[in-house]
Amino acid sequence: MDAALDFSMWALFARATLTVKLVMVVLIVASFWSWSVIVKKLISYRQARAEAERFDRAFWSGEPLDALFEETGPDPDGRAERVFAAGMVEWQRSHRHDGGLIANATSRIDRSMDVAIAKEAEELQKGLPILATVGSTAPFIGLFGTVWGIMHAFIQIAEQQNTNLAVVAPGIAEALLATGLGLLAAIPAVIFYNKLSSDSDRILGGYEAFADEFATILSRQLDA
Repeated sequence: MDAALDFSMWALFARATLTVKLVMVVLIVASFWSWSVIVKKLISYRQARAEAERFDRAFWSGEPLDALFEETGPDPDGRAERVFAAGMVEWQRSHRHDGGLIANATSRIDRSMDVAIAKEAEELQKGLPILATVGSTAPFIGLFGTVWGIMHAFIQIAEQQNTNLAVVAPGIAEALLATGLGLLAAIPAVIFYNKLSSDSDRILGGYEAFADEFATILSRQLDA
């Protein structure tokens, strides 16, 4: 009787039907998957902000842009540096052999940096759709498990013709565990999706502001 009234998480899982067990496994895997994305993105965004701050200090230190580009190279590791490198590569390509500039150099430099920012945006936002999917679907998956479990519990009640609470409670508890797991997976996914989306937008906004400032500097040099 004690084993029958064991309401630990493992006991509830063990007594659940196969369908409810599959639902629980899916939700547990989704929860671990979303947390792996969350941790990875938190680390990645922190590194991106730190790298952007370092590069910003180097860019505004007064060092010549050509010298800074020689230090970073055409294919640097940092995200902000890659945006800068894209503009500098196009700037160098826009010079003719006689030292003059090819027409519409400014617009090509702008487009090059826009393409670089778009690539960084794709990389920064990779994985966020997973959080959105888990956050939106996990409660419904858990609800499906609950409905299925309650249906099975009522079938058992009808078969045993016994409405005693000791007979009803275990089946209901097993069913509600699926909803609990669904919420456990969905709530962190939704919270961190909103936070990480906001962080990504701020980081990309910094890249876009830098690209505008860099284009302005190059435009002044062209006018000079």
